[in-house]
Amino acid sequence: MEFSKKSEENLSEIYNPEYEEPEELNEYKEGSDEGLVNTLQILSWRNRYKNVPIPTMILDNSLKVIWFNSSFNQYFDSETERKFSHLTDYFSNLKDIEKLKNIYNSLTQDNSGYTWQGRVTSKNRRRRSDVANLMITPLDLNDDGTPHNFTGILDIITDEYREMLRNMFSSLLEASKLKDNDTGNHIERVNRYSKFIAEDLIDKIEYPEIDEDFIEDIGFLAAMHDVGKIGTPDDILNKSGSLEIWERDVMNEHTKNGAYILSTYPNPMAKQIALSHHEKWDGSGYPFGMANQMIPLCARIVALADVYDALRMKRSYKESFSHEKTKEIIVNLSGTHFDPDLIKCFQRNDEHFDKIFSDLTDEGKK
Repeated sequence: MEFSKKSEENLSEIYNPEYEEPEELNEYKEGSDEGLVNTLQILSWRNRYKNVPIPTMILDNSLKVIWFNSSFNQYFDSETERKFSHLTDYFSNLKDIEKLKNIYNSLTQDNSGYTWQGRVTSKNRRRRSDVANLMITPLDLNDDGTPHNFTGILDIITDEYREMLRNMFSSLLEASKLKDNDTGNHIERVNRYSKFIAEDLIDKIEYPEIDEDFIEDIGFLAAMHDVGKIGTPDDILNKSGSLEIWERDVMNEHTKNGAYILSTYPNPMAKQIALSHHEKWDGSGYPFGMANQMIPLCARIVALADVYDALRMKRSYKESFSHEKTKEIIVNLSGTHFDPDLIKCFQRNDEHFDKIFSDLTDEGKK
């Protein structure tokens, strides 16, 4: 097939007067009529997709993004510097080697129709992750029938996905409340304390793992810290006096029980909190005696929040401590029970902790 030089020069103008052709397409123009045909095909497909309200992209056979429409660009808003990058630069969960192998195998085998579909996540430190279903299908074929280019179409399911997870966790949380009659507003206050600590630390270089996802997640999942008590016998869980040694051992198993219950849940933070919120900075906690940064940050935060609230609460075996008395106890446990840096955060903001407790004080326990 032959094209005039004039036609080649005016391809962009012919297909879209406003189109600024990316440098990545130049490689298809160099050296052969086949390259020019491919350029023409891409421009044709681009014009079909450009005004579609569904986020859509065109990929080459190495999964490099060579074009996307305005809906896709809007989806990634401030991250446009990643234009025309590899697919994995847009979706963090695709960097997993097993996931990549699965994608490449699907796109290179005719028994899969050279098609792949799956769930993808785009992550940004300053906003919550977005979740979408991605379908990649052949766009243009080579002479041997194998794909030359692919189209990728996104179905954004972020809101539905989060709602599903919250419903899953909420159902389990309600079940756990039936086992613990002394909970009151304890779990909601622990959520509030934990989220506040995370918000205070988001700009600290020592905590790169804290982003908008971390803040939102811990503000809900901190409540799951004692879900393992579902498996604790009622006579031990509700005993008014001191526990025997063997009873304490049974009670301590709630951390492992909680981790087991939450092990199949999509968000690993829930399991980490349930398993490790009784670990201590100096390694003297349970169930495994982990110390320092070995303890997941989310669990270290919830440990502080949980103990603060437990000291403030009136229980069957103790009176409520004042904020000042609680503050003194917690600060004295810096470097032993608690992460010293988290204690600094607590000291900077202790009045906020007191306000959360006052605003959500259990009725009749003021």
